[in-house]
Amino acid sequence: MAMMKAAIFVEPNRIVLDDKPIPEVGPLDALLRVTTTTICGTDVHILKGEYPVARGLTIGHEPVGVIEKLGSAVTGYREGQRVIAGAITPSGWSNACLCGQHSQDGAGTEHGFKAIGGWKFGNTIDGCQAEYVLVPDAMANLAPVPDGLSDEQVLMCPDIMSTGFSGAENGKVRIGDTVAVFAQGPIGLCATAGARLSGASLVIGVDRVPARLEMARKLGADHVVDASQGDVVEQIMQLTRGRGVDVAIEALGTQKTFESALRVLRPGGTLSSLGVYSSDLTIPLDAFAAGLGDHRIVTGLCPGGKERMRRLMSVIASGRVDLGAMVTHRYRLDDIEAAYELFSHQRDGVLKVAITP
Repeated sequence: MAMMKAAIFVEPNRIVLDDKPIPEVGPLDALLRVTTTTICGTDVHILKGEYPVARGLTIGHEPVGVIEKLGSAVTGYREGQRVIAGAITPSGWSNACLCGQHSQDGAGTEHGFKAIGGWKFGNTIDGCQAEYVLVPDAMANLAPVPDGLSDEQVLMCPDIMSTGFSGAENGKVRIGDTVAVFAQGPIGLCATAGARLSGASLVIGVDRVPARLEMARKLGADHVVDASQGDVVEQIMQLTRGRGVDVAIEALGTQKTFESALRVLRPGGTLSSLGVYSSDLTIPLDAFAAGLGDHRIVTGLCPGGKERMRRLMSVIASGRVDLGAMVTHRYRLDDIEAAYELFSHQRDGVLKVAITP
């Protein structure tokens, strides 16, 4: 049996590199030889035991690769072709998918819906931090990489670019809006870029790390608020002359950032939540205006599927946004345990880590 190297979840606080069999290819699948992948904040939640997955699962959900083998029923692709697949791999035919809710794909369930069912890689099936990954429903999920784009240029598309942009999309950012983005990690930075591309006239980036605030400026923030320098809500309300923001995007997943995002909303504003929460949230009554403030709170899991990936790569190819600078560190797959140690502790100014075989 042919074997490959893979980053495997063993138990909380332990992900190790080990050998696993190379997956067998079913009729609708494609086997990718992974050329570049990365580590996500959600992977750190898994590492810490904050998000449960099966022991022995290969982690990771952001693949760039080359088609090694195609299933017998897969058409429209060729072996040797460079492709990406989204972190969300919808079946394309479930009730949820046919409603346009690919992330909540319930293929195989009686009613066709399953909360976060579209997220399979590194969640319910083996993921991408490996030499090979099996892509299910390949014809719904493989997106060819345009000529001239490097692995690192498209590495953000499968998850953080899709997720960050969806924060602006779900918030229905309009031309002339004021938008605050809470936390300028990789997803928050993409949300900042997405808000600017959506037409916001004032984008406010919030963080406490100077390097991230500087990156936020480069990606579209008109103003940055250092959370270590006083009350964030007060600073944003001063910036907006007491009006508040039209859209607040929460990109960290904590009670504090969620509450702050709610407190800076104008009446009738929208809180677009992208964070992965590890405990119950409490909504403060005053900020919620007793439920009568016409506020809109919307959550979302990043869109996936090949058309979403095509559109994101088109944005990159057009030069509308350059996310390459977000790759701050590079590791070989053999050293992925060291990469996890760096990324999980947010050392050395890390934003994203490129992992190559």
